[in-house]
Amino acid sequence: MTNQILAKRYAKALLTLGREDGNYEKYGEELDQFVAFWEGTPEFADAASNPMYAKESRKAICKAVVEKMGFSPVFKSLIDLMLEKNRLAIIPGVRSFYEKLLDEMAKISRAKVTSAIPLTEEAVDSIKASLEKTVGQSIVVETEIDPELIGGVVARVGDLVLDGSVRTQLASIKETLIKG
Repeated sequence: MTNQILAKRYAKALLTLGREDGNYEKYGEELDQFVAFWEGTPEFADAASNPMYAKESRKAICKAVVEKMGFSPVFKSLIDLMLEKNRLAIIPGVRSFYEKLLDEMAKISRAKVTSAIPLTEEAVDSIKASLEKTVGQSIVVETEIDPELIGGVVARVGDLVLDGSVRTQLASIKETLIKG
């Protein structure tokens, strides 16, 4: 099985447990904290996920970290299970899928808006309103700068791409001129 499929299964299981006991937001926060520590401490990530180290040593290290961070019993069980199955290395993927599942549950879409220059808050709000009208859901906008666009913006929401960049318009004009 691929790591993405496994990560999605763990995320779904954690969300299901969280919805049953009403702690799905807490589990998401714990997952964020653990992954932030995981990514910020590569020595820990290696020691906890590398099968070259004895499983008991890896368990002891993870148990110490999980205890120190004060995680819930459900989250501790998730870490123990993933460690037992030698799948702790996919924990960042679990977080990504968990966030996607929470967004689906709250009917929120995430948009990535790329522009040539930094956008004003008013411009971002206007783009957000237009995207919400187009998609029919609440939108969370993440902005990015790409000077190669020359001007305009490119907005991505899931599979939908709205490209109003000058670069694309120039490429279109070029194609039209070449075709005659």
